[in-house]
Amino acid sequence: MRIGELAQATGTTPRAVRHYEHLGLIASERLHNGYRDYDDAVVARVRNIRYLLAAGLTLDDIQAFGPCLDGDMRAVEPSEAGIQVARNRLEVLNRRIDAQVEVRDKLAAALRALV
Repeated sequence: MRIGELAQATGTTPRAVRHYEHLGLIASERLHNGYRDYDDAVVARVRNIRYLLAAGLTLDDIQAFGPCLDGDMRAVEPSEAGIQVARNRLEVLNRRIDAQVEVRDKLAAALRALV
């Protein structure tokens, strides 16, 4: 499967696919003409990467989930490293949310003072 077909099958872009490959999250073979050729199994891997990104993890975080990316992630026993990465990311997200709530509250107070 070529890069455009993989991107379309997974709802992403060829640029993102190339980036995932550059980071070592996915692999391809090179055809004689230099085009990338992806195995059908890479579709599940890219979908899982996108699922984890949508869940708030970063690509660096996702590196810890390497072996789990190949199949149904919900059917695989989570690794301790993966659980720790998820906990750490949740902590970061909670701190960001707290900071945004503080900013929102200050803005709301400033608006109330003006009106």
